[in-house]
Amino acid sequence: MNIEVNGPKIVFTIPIFGGINVTETVVNSWYIMAFIVIMSIYLTHGLRVKKPSKKQVVAEKLYLMIHNLVTDVMGKKFENFVPYIGALFTLSILGSLSSLLGMRPLTADLSTTLGWALITFMMVQITNIRTNGFLGYLKSFTQPVALLTPLNLISEVANPISMAFRHFGNVASGVVITSLVYSALAALSNFVLGFIPNDFIKSIPIFQVGLPAILSIYFDLFTSFLQAYIISMLTMVFVSSAAE
Repeated sequence: MNIEVNGPKIVFTIPIFGGINVTETVVNSWYIMAFIVIMSIYLTHGLRVKKPSKKQVVAEKLYLMIHNLVTDVMGKKFENFVPYIGALFTLSILGSLSSLLGMRPLTADLSTTLGWALITFMMVQITNIRTNGFLGYLKSFTQPVALLTPLNLISEVANPISMAFRHFGNVASGVVITSLVYSALAALSNFVLGFIPNDFIKSIPIFQVGLPAILSIYFDLFTSFLQAYIISMLTMVFVSSAAE
């Protein structure tokens, strides 16, 4: 039984600057972003104050859910973060759930989650400087005593790294485990049905039905929503803490 679990494949190469490889992560990102744009245009087209349509009710409900989440965690003064948190939450969920369509999840690529974590890191630093001034920002690393400055610096850098690896690790492990289970069940089917002389019956993957679907519910649904919620929550907590 040969099992291979590889990273994202190179779909094509742009012949500039020595060749820029475009992986399936990038291509799948384009698909998902295009879907988000189309759905956003569809849900917000023809909005009206009186007698709202069903799609308008859905759009307003989705917006209020994100708005209430942001204001409850960060406070009303951070309402301007609603679009970003909504985009991050949506892209994270759809990026992970894309595996249900046979696509490689965006969040199974470390470059995706690391990019989101770096954006959060920059937001935290900018918010801290705006709140405390540049000198106050530098002084914050010496609190409560100057002796802890190296540890404070390491902690600040470790936050985006831990965010990226947490999200990536949970989704990527699901891809690996699912691949191993599929391969193991395929081998079990061949072993059990190998004694039957009929080639058609031997080709039926009877053990690959049922269990993979149960695993998919956990890794694709539960984990996708959980990790999207966690990375959004950590972003809001870190940014709002920097403004204190």
